[in-house]
Amino acid sequence: MPIDEEELYQEHILDHYEDPFHRGHLPTATHAHEDNNPLCGDVVRIELELGEDGKIRDCFFSGQGCVISQASASMLLEKMQGKTVDEAKQFSAEDMLQLYGARLTPNRQKCCLLSWKVLQSAVHSPVGRDGT
Repeated sequence: MPIDEEELYQEHILDHYEDPFHRGHLPTATHAHEDNNPLCGDVVRIELELGEDGKIRDCFFSGQGCVISQASASMLLEKMQGKTVDEAKQFSAEDMLQLYGARLTPNRQKCCLLSWKVLQSAVHSPVGRDGT
């Protein structure tokens, strides 16, 4: 019996939730931002190390929330690793929903788009010497 497309998406999502890409703290962060979804309580913080060449050298996320918010953060950072800041800025909300793959209700789309929204702010948010 063939696996349908939705099941493949579900497996991919669970893989990112259970074994996320770059979950943690980035001591060498040059830029960071944190935001939440007040409707459901999801929180995502993204820390970036931006190189002089305009590329995302390294990126980590932390936070808490539903499977969708946390798995989408992992997927997004895996995609953005090594990209330029301009490429990150051009990555649209629609691109993010396509990257996630599974169909979502409008309320659940907000969970998926939280990390995208945080990334868009993080590239404009330098970190001070004290880490703030």
